Amino acid sequence: MSRRKARPRTAPRTAPASAAPVVTPESPCPCGLGPAYGACCGRFHTGTGGTAPTAELLMRSRYSAFVVRDEAHLLRTWAPETRPAEVDFDPGLRWAGLEIEDTTEGTAFHRRGTVTFTARYVHGGEPGALRERSRFARHEGAWVYVDGDVAE
Repeated sequence: MSRRKARPRTAPRTAPASAAPVVTPESPCPCGLGPAYGACCGRFHTGTGGTAPTAELLMRSRYSAFVVRDEAHLLRTWAPETRPAEVDFDPGLRWAGLEIEDTTEGTAFHRRGTVTFTARYVHGGEPGALRERSRFARHEGAWVYVDGDVAE
């Protein structure tokens, strides 16, 4: 997700603080793929699964990291030239679903790739969506998020 802050532009920061959702290794993965969180994105968050082998899987793991508020994973998978010092999670924002719309390149055979997605959220009881075309590149052999274009 391209935002240096973890909240979309359209959502003001006014909701009361809330804890990150409880996601266990057995929970459905927030990214929407079939495996449980521990076997899906959780393995990338903990490092037990190595690094994401494709730009799309990295995008999914980053979305799940926003859901569970895993700042370390987000910063570790952000390109050094665009990485912020920290991730400012909006406590009033709850991510509600991810839809991958398109991918270009981004496989083991590529150096760059893009992922276009829509991430749904609820903020202050109001639903919303963030649509972005994210750019990914290889850095020291691993996929990293570079930046993205957010659709207004």
